[in-house]
Amino acid sequence: MQTIGFIGLGIMGKPMSKNLIKAGYPLVVHDKNREPVREAAAAGAQEASSSREVAEKSQVVITMLPNSPDVREAALGKDGIVEGARPGLIYIDMSSIAPQAAQEVASGLAEKGARMLDAPVSGGEPGAVAGTLAIMVGGDEKLFEEVRPILQVMGKSVERVGDIGAGNTTKLANQIMVAVNIAGLSEALVLGSKAGVDPERIFEAVRGGLAGSNCLNAKAPLIMERKFDPGFRIRLHIKDLANALETGRNIGVPLPLTSLVMEFMQALRVAGDEEKDHGALVRFFERLAAIEVKKSN
Repeated sequence: MQTIGFIGLGIMGKPMSKNLIKAGYPLVVHDKNREPVREAAAAGAQEASSSREVAEKSQVVITMLPNSPDVREAALGKDGIVEGARPGLIYIDMSSIAPQAAQEVASGLAEKGARMLDAPVSGGEPGAVAGTLAIMVGGDEKLFEEVRPILQVMGKSVERVGDIGAGNTTKLANQIMVAVNIAGLSEALVLGSKAGVDPERIFEAVRGGLAGSNCLNAKAPLIMERKFDPGFRIRLHIKDLANALETGRNIGVPLPLTSLVMEFMQALRVAGDEEKDHGALVRFFERLAAIEVKKSN
């Protein structure tokens, strides 16, 4: 089996790396936070002190990092992947970043003969733990087929959507749809609760109709149970919407709904909710209406 390097062992990266270990892949790991590195080492991974060392010891390198600047630093910065790269190295960035940033990193690594895919994911921490993520891949089709078995360890749905950068464009589209979905279901449940209707009954009544969705099924029960532990933080969704708005401006696509939900999330950030799950978007509407969405018990 190919040796895989994994950089970024956060909420998503740590369980994804563990699934690769369970599948039998030799793994070399690095993160600025040493605790998850030690945890991965206890599960059988080899520790590395830098992104450069990861690249030197691996045939395939995966990154799962917060945003475009983090990926640029890990890939092209001092002691980065580029300094340990060699012809034939495969780099898969599974972070959610701006499409243009993915293209820039791919170009920089290509000078060393390394090949890249951008492969952001959807499914949050539960999907990362279960290995059921939706993975949206941009890059060369032959390279995609070469690494598909690796991606299938981490994801249930693995789809190539186009050339480099297309993966992150698709992820931005996904994040717009999720954000608008959560905002809509939040506003609706607040309306029902203020009108005196049990939100759980509303949920059960509408989930089988046109309003039903994976987003509704995943978030409504957690909202009603007041569980806002981060599966996907509001802070990170703000980052994704910022990348979507920037991309929209660059290519001439107005995104009015995205802009509106972004302001809701910014208000939550000011209120101190940025580290909560994005399902906590309901709190914005609750504060406007002076009501809380919860089970009637």
